Amino acid sequence: MPIYEYTCCKCGHDFEYLVRGDDTASCPSCGERKLDKRFSVPSAHTSDSSMPPCPDGQCAAAPGGCCDSGGCQFMGQ
Repeated sequence: MPIYEYTCCKCGHDFEYLVRGDDTASCPSCGERKLDKRFSVPSAHTSDSSMPPCPDGQCAAAPGGCCDSGGCQFMGQ
């Protein structure tokens, strides 16, 4: 069951929706069914670490890993 990101064409609300079978999404704010599906960036986690993967091997260069102090300094979070 994929999760898609949408923007409502009527009110502009951004939201995620878990699609189940033939289910169709509607805006949780106004109920509109005319939606734009947004581009989503996939997420990946490895089983040997609780930290998210870091781009270009930068984890080793960062003190405490790339997500030091609770915010990822290389992933813009």
